Amino acid sequence: MLSKRCPFPDVREKSEAILSGVQELGIRIPRPLGHGPSRFIPEKETIQVGKEDAMMHTLFADSFATLGRLDNVTLVMVFHPQYLESFLKTQHYLLQMDGPLPLHYRHYIGIMAAARHQCSYLVNLHVNDFLHVGGDPKWLNGLENAPQKLQNLGELNKMLAHRPWLITKEHIEQLLKTEENSWSLAELIHAVVLLTHYHSLASFTFGCGISPEIDCEGGHTFRPPSVSNYCICDITNGYHGVDDVHASPTGSIPSTESVCEVEALMEKMKQLQECRDEEEASQEEMATRFEREKRESMFVCSSEDEESAPARDVSRHFEDTSYGYKDFSRHGMHVPTFRVQDYSWEDHGYSLVNRLYPDVGQLLDEKFHIAYNLTYNTMAMHKDVDTSMLRRAIWNYIHCMFGIRYDDYDYGEINQLLDRSFKVYIKTVVCTPEKTTKRMYDSFWRQFEHSEKVHVNLLLVEARMQAELLYALRAITRYMT
Repeated sequence: MLSKRCPFPDVREKSEAILSGVQELGIRIPRPLGHGPSRFIPEKETIQVGKEDAMMHTLFADSFATLGRLDNVTLVMVFHPQYLESFLKTQHYLLQMDGPLPLHYRHYIGIMAAARHQCSYLVNLHVNDFLHVGGDPKWLNGLENAPQKLQNLGELNKMLAHRPWLITKEHIEQLLKTEENSWSLAELIHAVVLLTHYHSLASFTFGCGISPEIDCEGGHTFRPPSVSNYCICDITNGYHGVDDVHASPTGSIPSTESVCEVEALMEKMKQLQECRDEEEASQEEMATRFEREKRESMFVCSSEDEESAPARDVSRHFEDTSYGYKDFSRHGMHVPTFRVQDYSWEDHGYSLVNRLYPDVGQLLDEKFHIAYNLTYNTMAMHKDVDTSMLRRAIWNYIHCMFGIRYDDYDYGEINQLLDRSFKVYIKTVVCTPEKTTKRMYDSFWRQFEHSEKVHVNLLLVEARMQAELLYALRAITRYMT
């Protein structure tokens, strides 16, 4: 009997005949090595294909039609279908619709961006897409084999990924005035959006423990499985019919300690709201609290934090492999605080992107707003909860790590709402995602649902992307003026 997990019932009859023919020919059928789309989330707790609602089914169908598969990122993001719809629409526009850059350049830039974080998952996907749209295979032997124009983008790529606060209008000028290898402003905006998109998507990939696709290295095995209950779509999309046997702290029976953590967090939110209503800190005190939080964020690091050399098959797609994230105030280096009141996405970045790459500013703006405002008014087992204070603390903490300050926000709230294990997870996923571990994922918000932890990752993805964009777009604006 064929699996009911196939999202396209009309192919089921053919699947059985195909499987039978393949087996008769002696062809080995690969099967996934992992347990579902995420290494961090038990397969039985993900949205099962075939059990999705109408909106999710439409998203699955659209994703399948565009990508030729239901990739694991989609299968995890679908916890939040409103966001996934916006994400897929934006990514489709960036990669396939009319724009300043040719298709093979877009996928190669995606490879360059993902490689900065050693994200072989995204690199492998875009290597295949790059070749599919007619890209030159020689470029894949290393960045030095790509056109000089793309090589010139390497410096901006590494700064955006690791130290965006260092970007100046001089870096923009070098790209726009390199004679025959120069970029146009429209091309550069397209490239910057692609770079920031894939840097942040690498954060999501590592932050949610996305498993390799079945057709990529590390994603399959040829050890003989029992395939009698498979549909071809199951094999293609990573379902292997085995229930998860590994336990998950998030899905386990509530412990007294973890329940108390949720209650304590809700109590802090209530107290902070009461303090807001009673008195407001002065501007001087608000500035002091920001500087204190920015300084303290430098010392948030994991005990598992250690340098690791990127694999050769990934590192060949970028230069200067030793260049990585550095806290911007270490070693006596001081970078002026980026005040959102002076340059913001809403008042400056949005219009610049929309002017030079029509419609993309609108798509990004929609995606930012959905991620920031997304709520189901729940916290673990509690319902009818206003989570806006918590979501704002997460978003502003990420921007604080990048030196970005909101004058109207009291940064003293961050230490009240985000504990150390959560800060370690946030900083790792945002700044050095390749070092994220399942232990980090399990150790924060232990009583929250996996969907809520994925929700956190959506906030991390969009806050990081916006932070990178703000630095790059401000430099471009300064060059233009």
